[in-house]
Amino acid sequence: MPDWLKVLLTRKMLICIFTGFSSGLPLYLLLNLLPAWMRSEGVDLRTIGFFALIQFPYTWKFLWSPLLDRFSVPILGRRRGWTLLMQIGLLLTIGMLGGLSPSTSIAPVLWMSALLAFFSATQDIALDAYRRELLAETELGLGNAVHVNAYRVAGLVPGSLSLILADVLPWATVFWITAAFMIPGMIMILRVREPQASRVAPKNLREAVVEPFHEFINRAGLKGALLVLAFIFLYKLGDSLCTALATPFYLDMGFSKTDIGLIAKHAGLWPAVIGALLGGLWMVRLGINRALWLFGVVQMVSILGFAWLAWLGPQDAIGGEQRVALATVIGIEALGVGLGTAAFVAYIARTTHPAYTATQFALFTSLAAVPRTFINASAGWLVESLGWFDFFLLCFALAVPGMLLLARVAPWKEYSTRGTGSA
Repeated sequence: MPDWLKVLLTRKMLICIFTGFSSGLPLYLLLNLLPAWMRSEGVDLRTIGFFALIQFPYTWKFLWSPLLDRFSVPILGRRRGWTLLMQIGLLLTIGMLGGLSPSTSIAPVLWMSALLAFFSATQDIALDAYRRELLAETELGLGNAVHVNAYRVAGLVPGSLSLILADVLPWATVFWITAAFMIPGMIMILRVREPQASRVAPKNLREAVVEPFHEFINRAGLKGALLVLAFIFLYKLGDSLCTALATPFYLDMGFSKTDIGLIAKHAGLWPAVIGALLGGLWMVRLGINRALWLFGVVQMVSILGFAWLAWLGPQDAIGGEQRVALATVIGIEALGVGLGTAAFVAYIARTTHPAYTATQFALFTSLAAVPRTFINASAGWLVESLGWFDFFLLCFALAVPGMLLLARVAPWKEYSTRGTGSA
């Protein structure tokens, strides 16, 4: 058996598959299924765009992450206990969401979606901390690549299967079927052990809140810490905004929900799988720093594919040529994002200190979620003001600053598998 396959076929990597799938499902429901549901019910683009604000828990989760470091759930422990509680909440919330009507009353949909985002973000705090404590330093690149891979595969449920089912089943039934895909992650949490590192909890809330930030600033220095935080904010800004209204974009280009389910989502599956796995394996040789450079370029260039599709314009009749164009754009985007996200998540994991995993990981991923939550809320307004083509060119331009910061936070010449990089 090849060495790379031996590394992949381990119990730790299998666990990373489940953590990625459980984290990705609720987020992709908010990103893909929710906009498609509202658009098909007649909700306007501007309202759908502003719905990105319901993802605010992903941005502010660092505020309550110390509670998950400080307190444990009886019997299951800190990481497993909090994860299972949130997964139960997600299953019920997703199922009940489909029973609402966005066309007649948008407020209940807003509040239920915000609750879903809160459960999802809190689950991410626990799962990110669990994964960071589970993996050794040398396993961070590949383990997080596997996690990202499963994260994107989870998107096929609300972004493909659910859309296909929506053409033949009521939305209420579709949402309950989607919710049932949380069950495998719940079974995994019941069968694994609590990581050894998570058994030592902070002695008090002050230690849980203050020390993670104090340690990060002391380790990197104030200037270095600010540069790292700026990089985390900017690295995926262009890509995140580019895909904020992906499903409405496909619908506006003339593609049906079935086209999106069968072509757009599946065309991105294998490039995403290959991209994330290759990214993890290449990071073993390249190091995380160089991977951020190379994969970031691919991620940025892939945005231009959307601009090309927008330049072609809406299609009155969708034929084979149009479907090939859609599949090509989605495939390239999936490859680029699969590579870029694998390196980015590995960088975030590397930047955390094992003693303060949940809070520091939540801080960094919260900052990374700011574009998706707040800046993406302007996507509908930008599209209506600029048009789809100029919107995607703007997304490409917004990807540049994050790449420029790499020279300071992750120098090409510095082979690094741990630490915060050079500032």
